[in-house]
Amino acid sequence: QVQLVESGGGLVQTGGSLRLSCAASGVAFSNYAMGWFRQSPGKEREFVAAISRGNISTYYADSVKGRFTISRDNAKNTVYLQMTNLKLEDTAIYYCAAYTGSAAAIPRNNGMDYWGKGTLVTVSA
Repeated sequence: QVQLVESGGGLVQTGGSLRLSCAASGVAFSNYAMGWFRQSPGKEREFVAAISRGNISTYYADSVKGRFTISRDNAKNTVYLQMTNLKLEDTAIYYCAAYTGSAAAIPRNNGMDYWGKGTLVTVSA
């Protein structure tokens, strides 16, 4: 049974930092490109960041470039999202996703293979 479990969410003030983690089990982690998405109330789920299987290529939404960093540790079956200089508009539920295709395709969100249940990030003024 495949599971993706996010953690690390919480309440943080604007300008603060958080690191999200997504631990995978029941899946050959290194065979999957990984992505982070987020969804705010009343909005559609949107792409945040993606990383290739071999930790070589990364992709970011324009809204988070320069502030967020995605990384992965294949030995630990975990993908991370380091978030800095957080803004009010970063408030959302953050989901990780696993994809058998190319990481470059993750931003189009044409069908991830697996999703986590999400972790809530709340940025306050």
